[in-house]
Amino acid sequence: MVEIVVEVVVVVVVVEVVVVVIVLVVVLVVAAAAVAVVLAVVVVVVVVVEVMVVAVVVVAVVVVLVVVLVAAAVVAVVHVVVAVVV
Repeated sequence: MVEIVVEVVVVVVVVEVVVVVIVLVVVLVVAAAAVAVVLAVVVVVVVVVEVMVVAVVVVAVVVVLVVVLVAAAVVAVVHVVVAVVV
């Protein structure tokens, strides 16, 4: 009778240990998946922000170039007008 009780206790302890290990593994896998999702979202946000910054810089450079070209054209026209008048 004592042997049966001991065997039952051993089986119960083994089952509890297995359940605890399974729960820990599931928790770790879920946590790893959550971290992976968060990192993926962060990477996407960073890439989008970088693309927006590059777009703003490109637009700013184009605007500056257009302003410089217009100023150069105005200076050229003024030179021609001054040359014709003088």
